[in-house]
Amino acid sequence: MKQVGKWAGAAVAVLFCSSVWAQADEARAKKIVSGVCSLCHGMEGESSSEIFPKLAGQHWEYVAKQLDNFKSGKRESTAMSQMVAKLTPDEMVALGKYFEKKKSAPVPSNEPSLAAVGQYIYTSGNKFSGVPACAGCHGPNAQGTSSLPRLAGQYATYTESQLNQFNRRQRTNDNAVMHTIVSKMTPLEMAAVAEYLSSK
Repeated sequence: MKQVGKWAGAAVAVLFCSSVWAQADEARAKKIVSGVCSLCHGMEGESSSEIFPKLAGQHWEYVAKQLDNFKSGKRESTAMSQMVAKLTPDEMVALGKYFEKKKSAPVPSNEPSLAAVGQYIYTSGNKFSGVPACAGCHGPNAQGTSSLPRLAGQYATYTESQLNQFNRRQRTNDNAVMHTIVSKMTPLEMAAVAEYLSSK
């Protein structure tokens, strides 16, 4: 019984320490967001403009990877490379977990016909041009995975700009499969998929 009590006490201590570290990480992340990220991405990850991505609800692993890639130069951005220059790997993880906890609301579409085309491309692809269904990787609800971004509710302007960057090979830090897929998409299809995803 004494041995069981000893292990139970150790487990409680580990949980307590874990909770304290989590709170410290969140406080650190909040301080960084307030001082650096909020101007463009907002305190809640909602973004101040459609040209900046919403970070609310995004997978923490994906956020941390992008921050690391901006710092290393694998993903090019003059603005972001300066913002992340002093971040440590632990802080990148803390920021990812901070934003993952925030809620992201869909953006009602102003162009339902365009969104309908986007829904078709996203769920079924385009067999005539060889574009596969986006849902095959990003999931039927566009929630993504730890290595693929959550696309649901993202600003259409931002998503479309990223598709164009993949098409022009200006974005090379993520899955090269995207280069092949997007090269088969027309500008209309890119705009349509982006419009559909923003309303998810």
